[in-house]
Amino acid sequence: MGFKAMDQTPLLSKIAIGDGHGESSPYFDGWKAYDENPFHPTDNPNGVMQMGLAENQLTSDLVEDWILNNPEASICTPEGINDFRAIANFQDYHGLAEFRNAVAKFMARTRGNRITFDPDRIVMSGGATGAHEVTAFCLADPGEAFLVPIPYYPGFDRDLRWRTGVKLVPVMCDSSNNFVLTKEALEDAYEKAREDNIRVKGLLITNPSNPLGTIMDRKTLRTVVSFINEKRIHLVCDEIYAATVFSQPSFISIAEILEDETDIECDRNLVHIVYSLSKDMGFPGFRVGIIYSYNDAVVNCARKMSSFGLVSTQTQYLLASMLNDDEFVERFLAENAKRLAQRFRVFTGGLAKVGIKCLQSNAGLFVWMDLRQLLKKPTFDSETELWKVIIHEVKINVSPGYSFHCTEPGWFRVCYANMDDMAVQIALQRIRTFVLQNKEVVVSNKKHCWHSNLRLSLKTRRFDDITMSPHSPLPQSPMVKATN
Repeated sequence: MGFKAMDQTPLLSKIAIGDGHGESSPYFDGWKAYDENPFHPTDNPNGVMQMGLAENQLTSDLVEDWILNNPEASICTPEGINDFRAIANFQDYHGLAEFRNAVAKFMARTRGNRITFDPDRIVMSGGATGAHEVTAFCLADPGEAFLVPIPYYPGFDRDLRWRTGVKLVPVMCDSSNNFVLTKEALEDAYEKAREDNIRVKGLLITNPSNPLGTIMDRKTLRTVVSFINEKRIHLVCDEIYAATVFSQPSFISIAEILEDETDIECDRNLVHIVYSLSKDMGFPGFRVGIIYSYNDAVVNCARKMSSFGLVSTQTQYLLASMLNDDEFVERFLAENAKRLAQRFRVFTGGLAKVGIKCLQSNAGLFVWMDLRQLLKKPTFDSETELWKVIIHEVKINVSPGYSFHCTEPGWFRVCYANMDDMAVQIALQRIRTFVLQNKEVVVSNKKHCWHSNLRLSLKTRRFDDITMSPHSPLPQSPMVKATN
């Protein structure tokens, strides 16, 4: 006798059956398109190129050289095996003291040594994702909210909302002033939340910005501090791109504002910094997230909650040694800025050759690319249509602006630091070929501006045929013929 089929859904939690993770966002859809058909220079030269992932692979060789020259830094080598038992058995959620000291020192160095950080206020977490969630758990209850300037990183919808029940209230920023955050926008968002009976518990800012690649100046940071003190709400500062600033003006941490701007009132108990080594060092797989809070109660609570997402002691041990090597850190940070600046110039210069502009920026691992001129209509439907062509025909994964909650159609985030030089040239070739094949360009002698009439169909020829053809209007990259 067989069992009658039953609906199992009621047996699961709301989290299990819900869509709170946000995986249906086009931000993640682009990753899936890449996973299904990944580009490889020889095995799959017509595959999708991954330019939707903000990884920093430009300085991996420096880290690899350091590891080869310092084998004792790992407990899994003959040179480091003597410390294996002590490190492998260590499980205190405070973390290794030498690791916290090294991170505090590195955080100060990436901010020009203009400020210092207390190692006892450093709390570990499983990447910035875990750090943000723990911080949200400490500061807000379900149904309460954080203000977040738009556009913002799509993962925040997952990190801060999914398991905490916290809401995110957008603070409107747009291209009219290059997306700069203003006091008026903060006030409008706060009042709108109050009208909707939503209690605002904090403001989350990302500095340097993801996806804009811009930094907040001192005036804006002063405005932010004054605002959160006036409203008596928390300030969470995501500074995970602090060491990706590659040109002037230099990065200003919120910690500097607390130290230097003594003429403005600031309750330090309201201020918290989220940091990680994923972007600045290029270690996303190490899952090193940091919460630095000026609030003792938050430090204590976050440390207890970190039990659910600790950084392995093996990783702590290795990084403590690496980050305490002053000569290496100095050379790494200088070379990282140099290589990011060079890649930025190459990529934006390549786009400019066909009239594609990007928001002026000097940080991050990406550009905020302006394709408004290529939209059939100034709508998000047109943005989606263009994005699908870029994904499926041009075969480059870029992230559309509406996945970052941008209110203006036509902006796209494009990551440029997660591939080698030859791959960048192939990506630029694909973009330029697409634009040249689908755009009637009229250059005004007076204004030197571009006008376009985009035809989203590639007409009679497949895009692959165009880019690989010996008659392509652009030279072929040597990577097409490269071997493993």
